[in-house]
Amino acid sequence: MPYTHAPQPTVPEPPAGPVDIRLVVTDMDGTLLDDDKRIPEGLWDTLARLRERGVLFSPASGRQYATLAAEFAEVAEGMVFIAENGTYVVRDGRELSSDPLEPGVAAKIVDAVRGLAAGGVDLGAVVCGKRSAYVERADDAFLAEVRRYYVRCELVEDLTAVDDDVIKVALYDFGPVEERTAPALAPFADTHRVVVSGEHWVDVMNRTANKGAALRRLQRELGITSAQTMVFGDYLNDLEMLDAADWSFAMANAHPQVVGRARHLAPSNNDNGVLRTIARVLDL
Repeated sequence: MPYTHAPQPTVPEPPAGPVDIRLVVTDMDGTLLDDDKRIPEGLWDTLARLRERGVLFSPASGRQYATLAAEFAEVAEGMVFIAENGTYVVRDGRELSSDPLEPGVAAKIVDAVRGLAAGGVDLGAVVCGKRSAYVERADDAFLAEVRRYYVRCELVEDLTAVDDDVIKVALYDFGPVEERTAPALAPFADTHRVVVSGEHWVDVMNRTANKGAALRRLQRELGITSAQTMVFGDYLNDLEMLDAADWSFAMANAHPQVVGRARHLAPSNNDNGVLRTIARVLDL
């Protein structure tokens, strides 16, 4: 979602000396991908050069792990996937960390969604498990939005009866989610994290769950510092992740709060901002 009042960035000039970047982490939608959800030209060459330099590249997204793994299937070996807004982190098929909801929480959120829908709000819930995503709303318009981000998705009769390790519940509102659905979830914010992750999406997770917490755990495990980390983001679910990197970039199209939080600005997602910035800073 573009914000036209954001200052227009220029690709940063390369530093005077070599930059010791060991980890590059990027959000997907609105950041690495353009508005048509396309992989940017030159990504695979950039990933090959980063690998040659010993730099780990990690997608960090609200998308499920199965979706991210499919998108990067040809280059996934050794890559860390920070999926489901940090609630599920996987490398080479092995779980590195997860932050599942307590039993019964997802059912309460689903009941709240049903109440909103009965009151006229056009929305649906996605219960996100480690094995699959689950939905009970079956119309084509809703499923088309869900399948953009959840390639592994099951249609069930009752979302409150899902048998899986549930790591978050995602809600899609066909209207502006910040105006209706997110405020209606305020009661859950007392005990859980309610984060707007897109113009139409809001996620409910544990209070301890976010991309930044997942990134900091990964940094500790790999022995990588914030000064050795480069991060790109555009929306509110990226804020904590930006805090975990000295080289933090908001996209030109980013939400104003993201622009205010990041240390640097990158060109927009439609201008290949992530790859252009990586190439300039790391002199690829």
